[in-house]
Amino acid sequence: MSFEVDIGYHSQRGPREANEDFAGCVHAPPGEEARGLIAAIADGVSGGGHGLEAAQATVMGLLADYFATPDTWEPTAALDRLIGAQNAWLAEHNRRRQRGAALTTLTALVLHGQSYTLAHVGDTRAWRVRAGDGAAQLLTQDHAFDHPDMRSRLTRAIGLDDQVRVDYAQGDARVGDCFVLSSDGVHGVLKPVQLGALALKGSAAEASQALVAAALEAGSRDNVTALVIRVQGLDARQLLDELGDVRRLDPPPALKVGDTLDGYLVTALVADTGVHRIYQAREPRSRSLVALKTLHPSRAGDPQERAMLAHEAWLGLRVGARENSGLVRVHERAASATALYLVFDWHGGHTLEQIRKNTPRGSVDEVIAAAIEIGKTLGRLHRQGVVHRDIKPGNLHRGDDGRWRILDLGVALSGREGAAQRELHAGTPSYINPEQWEGAAPDAGSDLFALGVTLYQWLAARLPYGEIEPYQSARYRHDPASLARIRPDVPVWLDHLVRKAVARDPRHRFETAEELLLALERGASRPVGAPMATPLLQRDPAALLKLGLGLSVLLNLLLIVWLLLLPR
Repeated sequence: MSFEVDIGYHSQRGPREANEDFAGCVHAPPGEEARGLIAAIADGVSGGGHGLEAAQATVMGLLADYFATPDTWEPTAALDRLIGAQNAWLAEHNRRRQRGAALTTLTALVLHGQSYTLAHVGDTRAWRVRAGDGAAQLLTQDHAFDHPDMRSRLTRAIGLDDQVRVDYAQGDARVGDCFVLSSDGVHGVLKPVQLGALALKGSAAEASQALVAAALEAGSRDNVTALVIRVQGLDARQLLDELGDVRRLDPPPALKVGDTLDGYLVTALVADTGVHRIYQAREPRSRSLVALKTLHPSRAGDPQERAMLAHEAWLGLRVGARENSGLVRVHERAASATALYLVFDWHGGHTLEQIRKNTPRGSVDEVIAAAIEIGKTLGRLHRQGVVHRDIKPGNLHRGDDGRWRILDLGVALSGREGAAQRELHAGTPSYINPEQWEGAAPDAGSDLFALGVTLYQWLAARLPYGEIEPYQSARYRHDPASLARIRPDVPVWLDHLVRKAVARDPRHRFETAEELLLALERGASRPVGAPMATPLLQRDPAALLKLGLGLSVLLNLLLIVWLLLLPR
């Protein structure tokens, strides 16, 4: 279902001489629909008659500039930057004015994915009306003096000071929710029960008119403005939705067989890594098996691990939705979820690591078929800007249906991950390409190198560069041995292809997954050339110094022999 809303807006000046309220709403531009919409309402403060100017400039500036901010910015960051700039501009103008100041309140609402974000200054208000709740739920808090005779005196306003303190709030949005932005001319005379009932009356346009009419009838002495937004359809969950759940939910305690979690019946503990726990469970409605992934109780309070789990959920929904994606499909978390966990399709079968325990070496045909299937999945990931970062036998799974799938996007990079995840030196040491040990950032080539190491290991039953440890300095001091010599049944073209994939020099490797796939599909008809031997100085930069030291020692020994033993 796509993101759909019904919007209604109505405003009247009431008994005042001029209407200094202003409101508006803007959808994301074409191509960026996933960013949702932004709505805002402002109530200008009438000192000096500049209230409308302040309200109009603030709302129009925010609506015009919000979607011009980078889409990688979190909504609160974008709102804070824009509101701060508008406040500074208005405050500077107020200092130059001879008479009066242009001040305004501001309440802004951003709807994105399946969440909302609010920014609030002053005494305009935001409400959420949910069917069945009765009264409207107030989402903001007024910034005004708490005294009957001074409630119209604001403690915060846009343009009041050089710096403005903005309140932010975030929460979930559901189909059927109704959000109302109102000026104090409306909520000052209507009770939450009345406001909630009128907000659901007729269309959004009719509801906004009904709210304004009811406020005037109740004797409002101010401008009256209502902006009504009804959510009729939600977009797919966004990363911000998952991050919102991270803040709202806690991982479940350790579960045992027979326990239930939101209706899921736990049938087995599949894995416990010390960071994550993976359970097999039965889905409550269809009774089909699923996999539940959550944080280990010892990591439940780690904000970085929580953020990485949220990123994995969003990334899985984004790239693993198709049946033939080559990834395990992630289920959308229910709005009623009481704990933080991910739900995956369950596939019987085994990982390559498990397969190799019984059969360390795979047949040539089996390895080639798997390499083609896994290579296609990597190509799809890379075209979407995703780097897996941990390709290894334990993350390659052959299901009972015979299909190969890539598991675990927990440390993957997408461009939207947090800084801590981006800077994490992730991956399994023996499968990490040499450039990363030298400080280079992981990229698509890192995944192809790791796949090459995996194929070499599967064919030869040993790693091309041996077991590598993180503290090890001499990691790549020799070139991988020829597979054709280790296994005579490995064709020369496959030997060349795999050794090209794991070449020490990145310039000698495959550049893309498509290039690797083409070489696999052509096979012996168009074989790749034999990999070049890596020069000694590249494999061991200190070799020249060692050679010089050895020659120096030898010459000194000869000199000592000549001086002491030979006749003069």
